[in-house]
Amino acid sequence: MSSLHYSFFRKGRNFFYSSALFPSAVRDEVAVLYSFVRYVDDLVDRAEPLVEDFYRAYRLLERSLDGAVSPPVLGEFAKLARRRSFERSWIEAFMEAMEMDLYKRRYATFSELLRYIYGSAEVIGLFMAKIMSLPPASYPYARLLGRAYQLINMIRDVGEDLALGRIYLPAEDMAKFGARGVEPTEEFAQVIRYELARYLQIQRAAEEGYRYIPRRLLPAIKTASDLYKRTAMLIWRRPLVVLNRKVRPRFGEVLLLYVKNMVSI
Repeated sequence: MSSLHYSFFRKGRNFFYSSALFPSAVRDEVAVLYSFVRYVDDLVDRAEPLVEDFYRAYRLLERSLDGAVSPPVLGEFAKLARRRSFERSWIEAFMEAMEMDLYKRRYATFSELLRYIYGSAEVIGLFMAKIMSLPPASYPYARLLGRAYQLINMIRDVGEDLALGRIYLPAEDMAKFGARGVEPTEEFAQVIRYELARYLQIQRAAEEGYRYIPRRLLPAIKTASDLYKRTAMLIWRRPLVVLNRKVRPRFGEVLLLYVKNMVSI
């Protein structure tokens, strides 16, 4: 794992902690994938997205995938994509989802949000399935796990996203509970709990796919999932906390989950 990949990788605490449980060869490829995802996301996930830089990266990525160039981060991802036979349509879906963050601020329905979630997260699950050499039968579950992770991230990051002018919670869900906006009301708290219940349902369905994951790789995936489920429990107790800060399990809780899954290897 290069120092450049490591610098990106360590920014995502859940992935950083859980991926330490992967064998080194898998961990290094996950770091390359995460570095690419983080690099592109950092271009758009800001108050003033770097539009020109994003489209420049998009063009460079296409050339990298064709083997014409090999710039830092993008070139390493392109090599990984060729080595692991990532489908080009998956990569395009990811870039299209990132492009949506340049102009889209609200989602009317959950169905509409799912289009974004597919590109921004479900394909990441598919990339991970390829890296772990899982059978095609696992792919639907890999997508569901990516969907679950993205949904809990959206719930956790409500306040941060609002500061960037974005609301990922579907308008139809806000209307269901009479929430007029993202504000500290009981109605909005009900929306958050509704989305948490949706996340947990998707997470449970995704875990049916654990049977396809080799035992030596499963602790890393279980640790990431356990950290997210702990985050969901903390938010459930105080739903309005998402307006003020990013909820994370305390380090001691992270350590216990890490050790619990590590000893199961």
